[in-house]
Amino acid sequence: MTTPPSTESPDTPATGVNPSKAQLTLRAILTGMVFGSILSLCNLYVGLKIGWGIGMSLTAALLAFGLWQILQQTGRCRGLSIYETNISQTTASAAASIAAAGLIAPIPALTILTGQSLTWPLLVLWTFSVCLVGIVVSVGLRKQLIETENLPFPSGFATGKTLQELYSHGRDAIVRLQLLGGMAAVSAAVKFGEHFDLIKRIPITGWFNARSGGGLEKAGVAGITPTNLGFSIEPTLMMYGVGAIVGPRVGLSVLLGVITSWAILAPIAFEAGWIKPGQPGASWYEEGVAWLIWPGVAIMVTASLTSFAFSWKSILNTFRPASTGSATLQTETGIIPKKWYIGALVAVTALSVILQTVLFGITPWLATLGVLLTFMLALVAARVSGEVNVTPVTAMGKVTQLTFAIISPANPASNLMVANVTGGSAALCADMMHDLKTGKMIGADPRPQYIGQICGVFAGALVGCAGYLILIPNPAEQLLTEQWPAPSVNVWMSVARLFMEGLDALPPYAVEGMTIGACVGILLAIGDKLLPAKAARFVPSGPSLGLAFLISPAISLALFLGSMASVVAHKVAPNWSAKLLIIAASGIIAGESLSGMFLALIEILSGSGG
Repeated sequence: MTTPPSTESPDTPATGVNPSKAQLTLRAILTGMVFGSILSLCNLYVGLKIGWGIGMSLTAALLAFGLWQILQQTGRCRGLSIYETNISQTTASAAASIAAAGLIAPIPALTILTGQSLTWPLLVLWTFSVCLVGIVVSVGLRKQLIETENLPFPSGFATGKTLQELYSHGRDAIVRLQLLGGMAAVSAAVKFGEHFDLIKRIPITGWFNARSGGGLEKAGVAGITPTNLGFSIEPTLMMYGVGAIVGPRVGLSVLLGVITSWAILAPIAFEAGWIKPGQPGASWYEEGVAWLIWPGVAIMVTASLTSFAFSWKSILNTFRPASTGSATLQTETGIIPKKWYIGALVAVTALSVILQTVLFGITPWLATLGVLLTFMLALVAARVSGEVNVTPVTAMGKVTQLTFAIISPANPASNLMVANVTGGSAALCADMMHDLKTGKMIGADPRPQYIGQICGVFAGALVGCAGYLILIPNPAEQLLTEQWPAPSVNVWMSVARLFMEGLDALPPYAVEGMTIGACVGILLAIGDKLLPAKAARFVPSGPSLGLAFLISPAISLALFLGSMASVVAHKVAPNWSAKLLIIAASGIIAGESLSGMFLALIEILSGSGG
């Protein structure tokens, strides 16, 4: 005889239930670790394509709930309680966030710049240490930001509401799980079709005739075609799914960016001879991005930093005395003993400093300064994320890169890896706070969530680092290509290289491009913050516009088309879209990323990869 799904409310625990005993179970932890490990590969794959990961809390909650509801149908076990599902979701979300600990930005950037790479055990230890700093900071922030100030943390709130629906309408959860799996299967099938050359890109032709110029004639090339610039319709589905999740503003911003960069600036640069063209019938992505990266990075960095500066109220609140409601690091009375918390702070600081010194040769005092800066910026990042649902990871990393460029300008390791600690820890801290918000909504005890987070990042480090080393065995040759644009790697590496080599090392007119790009980024951020809400929604997103400079036009167009598809879906089927669109898009992303990882592994095992 099967047990019906629980109807516990996510706002308060059910009467007579003790969450501290009901939620921390071995099956909940292991379920989260397994699903989180899989989702960590998805975020790694997506991050190396477009430079950011996807929040996996919602997907993880659905997977954990659905799996145990299916197993319950056998009559041999019961489904997860709402608290156990929360633990699985928290654990899996932490594991999926491992890409933000450096795998999609500073770690490959360091390898490309210096040739240094880490073995799997050391890479696991390094990323795990970065995550631990973020988790420990989140422990100190929870009481103030979630209980005292009750910040919204919108993503965590949405996951809490999803848990409410799951435990009120169990049948709907099965429908969602079936949709997730079905879309993953379709996406994987399309990826296999593309891999085996059964499905091909559709080139965009005829929008302009081959263009010629002095620089092209000197290189012996007749002219530029849309094919050279990479304009085509992407055959696989993942980027359309990403576009559906990020929405129309990002999609339209990317479209504007790809027109500005690849349709206008790139032809000008090739024609003028600022950059050398590639072979006549091939893609010129690598040649073009070598120049476009400079205005693109300028737009992304200045837009992020300017937007971050507008959070000055949050920043001030972070450092006001505790009596005024600050988000200072503090222990939670009755939850984490003060001595334990202080010990944890000392331990993670010592571990980070030791690893920075031993692995990267960073001076101990610089490493210590970096961790202290990390604590401060993680506080700010968590508050900003709690208020506006955007984690300023780029801004956090660039603040640290700029700081250490002044202190140690010729050392790429200190510039990149200290910023790795700051950016990665800030991202993990903010992500953890959203999961803790979900736990608060259902009346869960946060202590099991902390344990789940630690178990999750450990599982994510084990699998995510292995996936990275399998997928990208040679970053210098594989990344910054049309297949793997790795825009975050390009941004981090370019900023570090700029501080190391100076402006003289840049290609012709790159300084002018950076200057104009910086102004554009600043103006877009100011317009977004100061214009009335109705007008601000028409201001392009600076980071998204700059991103289009760094990725191939085919990816940008897929993001745009996916975002437009989401607009149409919300118009045609608003109820379906509100409940199921994100689930369908998540399935698409998971299907292609996991099949892509599988195909890469098969190539390596067959001796034809890497």
